[in-house]
Formats: sequence, structure tokens, C-alpha cells
Amino acid sequence: MDNLDEKAFLIAFGKNLRLLRKARALTQEELANELDIEISQISRIERGVINTSISNCNKISQVLKISLADLFTIKG
Repeated sequence: MDNLDEKAFLIAFGKNLRLLRKARALTQEELANELDIEISQISRIERGVINTSISNCNKISQVLKISLADLFTIKG
């Protein structure tokens, strides 16, 4: 995918996270509980409203049992 501006990247990243989460049949609540963060934070990440830390990305990849590369492989 071509380079995106920050807002477009956050939206694309969030959509990718949502697809990966749903493919593992996890709710936002279940993912949030596994990560020990608020559900609202998952919602905001998936909507592209906030940026998340690389540390959270690492935890997300572990919970979803995917590579970090998969988390950042944005289709579109």
C-alpha cells in the first residue's frame, strides 16, 4: 500500500485490526481484557481516532497470535 497520511493510516490500521480481531472471533471487550486496557481504547483504535503504542501493538499481536507484520499489513 502506498504511503498514507497519518489520519488515513490510523483508519486503515484500525480497520485491519478489526478484521484480524473478528477473524479470531474476539469481541472488543475480550481483546481489551486480554490487553488490560479499556474497551473504549480498542474502539478508538479500530475507528482510527487514536494512535496506539508499539508496545500495545506487540501485545495485540501476541493475543491474536499473529506477527507484528500481519498487524501492519494493510490491504486496500
